Amino acid sequence: MPLTNKRILITRSRHQASELATQLEALGATPILIPAIEIVPPASFSALDAALTCLSTYDWLILTSANAVEAFHRRAQFHHLTQLPKKIAVIGPATARAANAIGLTVDLIPTRYISESLAEALLPEAAGKSFLLVRAAEARDTVPEALTAAGATVTVVEAYRNQIPPDSVSAMQSLFSDPASYPDVITFTSASTARNLIALLDTANLTLPPAISLASIGPVTSQTLRELGHEPTTEAAEPTIPALIQSIADLAK
Repeated sequence: MPLTNKRILITRSRHQASELATQLEALGATPILIPAIEIVPPASFSALDAALTCLSTYDWLILTSANAVEAFHRRAQFHHLTQLPKKIAVIGPATARAANAIGLTVDLIPTRYISESLAEALLPEAAGKSFLLVRAAEARDTVPEALTAAGATVTVVEAYRNQIPPDSVSAMQSLFSDPASYPDVITFTSASTARNLIALLDTANLTLPPAISLASIGPVTSQTLRELGHEPTTEAAEPTIPALIQSIADLAK
């Protein structure tokens, strides 16, 4: 097995880490789960609730993560709403699976699973159309800016926030207290995990040991790591969990 005896730190939120951990274990790795991110409700649900009450008036609903799907679904259930927009666009297959799981039919998935590709795929639909973008409080404005410039009306609502889990500071201090316990690889599955891990290390008065490999899920996450002063060791061929695991396995050869 290509990852035998490799210790791999998973920085995903706790409820999302199991899929990655299970697949890494199947390749012989020892996963270490210390979330750099946890999903919490937005500061206010007012914007999301207002949009949900008139959901059928939008031409498109855009969902940019499985977390957005989950938050959207939970709030719609809370209000016992059954309305749907005319069409639904998602950023990639993981988000599509999450949408399908709650009974939504996805009309558009871009060829590349990043915001730039999603915006490009939606541009022919933009002029004169209305879009509802459900996303995290912290997110890039690539999609709404591109659609607005092309003549669309875009409503952006925050469905959840990403924050640093308080318990992870002590866990990180313990992990990096002894070089013998260092991970061989750290996985980064979003720009938020990159920013939050470095913030966690700063809070714990730690620096990232240079010998540890950094595995990025895609170009946006890699760029965030570079902005934080850390060059990714490997980047997934496409921004999916299977591709990330393959890049780690290739690194170990």
